Amino acid sequence: MNFDEIGFEVLENILTQDEVQSLLEVLQAQKLKPLSGGIRRVEQLVPEVEVLSKSEKIISTAQNYLAAKPQFVRAIYFDKTPENNWFVTWHQDRTVTVSERFEQNGWGPWSLKAGAWHVQPPLTVLENMITIRLNLDPSTTSNGCLKFIPGSHKDGVIKSTLVQEHIKNSQPIYCEAPAGSAIVMRPHIFHASEKAITQAPRRVIHLEYSSYQLPEGVSWSA
Repeated sequence: MNFDEIGFEVLENILTQDEVQSLLEVLQAQKLKPLSGGIRRVEQLVPEVEVLSKSEKIISTAQNYLAAKPQFVRAIYFDKTPENNWFVTWHQDRTVTVSERFEQNGWGPWSLKAGAWHVQPPLTVLENMITIRLNLDPSTTSNGCLKFIPGSHKDGVIKSTLVQEHIKNSQPIYCEAPAGSAIVMRPHIFHASEKAITQAPRRVIHLEYSSYQLPEGVSWSA
């Protein structure tokens, strides 16, 4: 089955081992406090992540999954360790951040968090987005890798109260991936992760891109 059918895939060797090691060193040097929900706006804290997000290698990868030129949406750094361990229940990534609020059919509800406007956009926006998760460590079932419901992105956006009923007969796939690889996914595919049961860390740089054209004067905001 291809990407359009299942909604995710693993691309190996997106980053060289030297690039992985360099990123780990700069991230560790920042002494970022791990958060179970990830460190948002990490590109503003670590310049090397901003450079990576704009690199030809990553932009061209995003372009392969989008109908028009990729626009950077946001970056998150996940650092799952035995001391900073968590599980994530089945969900869809269906909220985006934009520079200002606007009135347009299908956009809402809106909320203002940490100075940024968060909003659930129409399905067509999510269908014109791609997430690239860069694995800085091997991602395994032992350290809490992502698991997916293949093809669930084709079901549209499901109300949170109906998620468990919607997926109860589905067969999840655990997405193990080596260091240096990228897990590419549609944001609204159902995904989850379990707590790590090993000492091995699972560090990930999560990058989102969109080819959707926002209203004039509005931009994507991390």
